[in-house]
Amino acid sequence: MSVTIAPTLFKSYDARGKVGTELTSETTRVIGQAFADWLPTEGAVAVGRDMRPDSEELANGIIQGLVAQGRDVWDIGEVTSDMIYFAVGSNKLAGGVMVTASHNPGEYNGIKFCAEEAKAVGENSGLFEVRDLAIKQQFKTSEHAGTVTQHDLAEAWIDHVLNFIEPDKLKPLKLAVDAGNGMAGKIFPELEPHVPWEITEMYFELDGTFPNHEANPLKFETLHDLIEMIKSKKLDGGIAFDGDGDRAFLIDETGEVLTGGVMSAMLSEYFLKLRPGSNIVYDIRNSAVVAQVIAENGGTPVRERVGHSHLKQKMREVDAPFGGEASGHFYFKDNWYADSGMIGAVIGLYAAGTMNMSLSQIGQPYPRMAAIPETNFTVGDKDAVIKK
Repeated sequence: MSVTIAPTLFKSYDARGKVGTELTSETTRVIGQAFADWLPTEGAVAVGRDMRPDSEELANGIIQGLVAQGRDVWDIGEVTSDMIYFAVGSNKLAGGVMVTASHNPGEYNGIKFCAEEAKAVGENSGLFEVRDLAIKQQFKTSEHAGTVTQHDLAEAWIDHVLNFIEPDKLKPLKLAVDAGNGMAGKIFPELEPHVPWEITEMYFELDGTFPNHEANPLKFETLHDLIEMIKSKKLDGGIAFDGDGDRAFLIDETGEVLTGGVMSAMLSEYFLKLRPGSNIVYDIRNSAVVAQVIAENGGTPVRERVGHSHLKQKMREVDAPFGGEASGHFYFKDNWYADSGMIGAVIGLYAAGTMNMSLSQIGQPYPRMAAIPETNFTVGDKDAVIKK
């Protein structure tokens, strides 16, 4: 019996919808079958999930679909989204699937896909082909089912993160970290024994209903508790993660947010010192300061449309060591061009320490012009407004 797959479930660079209507274990099983058939490379597929109440059920549907098509599955359990890219890239797997709706409200869930070498699967790189296969449900016949094995990659992931810096040069800091009840609450403690930081943990309990605040640091109102903690305890700063842990913002000791634009500029300058003359990719809604800083430091700014699949693809095309988005997604060539909130935060804190600067001092040169935060408007006819 065929399962109804809503075409609107598939967006520009992921699948996302309401649980129970658009997304069920039956729809994810079909999507898993479609992804298995579409994948251009033979081999195993990694499957991870976030902490939402329904993520395990939806992930099991994906796994059933993959196995039915003869794909072996690495079940890596509850992880941050950046760990799915690590799983695929470091273990030379055929692809990966992450069940998460990132910072979206609890009634939603979604699916992110990647192919071999953690290559993003978006609208221009196979996602709509997966959609069409899922809608048709005319799948290949497999002679045998795949197998499922469990893998814990936390220790290997932390080693990978620390490879981006020289850990013995990290400066002792007192920091507050707000995981927003998201996946960073499980993974960040794995980093703590390896860094000289005294951490005040905030909302580290995994809870996909997000009882304390929406896990979206791009909305600065969600950072109120973290900023109050930094000020009241006179800390050196803080880190705010989103729900699936692949985005992070730094907050300085005065309570000021190092925005996605500031961090994009700061990390661009950092990587241009390591790799002079490089191309650096940034998204179209990022601060104009980012392109200025890249050019001033001898690099070539390369502008790209918003979305992780688009930035990753462009970075591969122009061999960029780094890419940054206003949303707090930061991408690294040595991370298979994939984004990671933890890598971005660790490098930012490392850079400040090695320059003997506070976070307010290292962030100070970059906000050169007035800027408003991301601002959303509700309209009656979205397409008509965009056309106008």
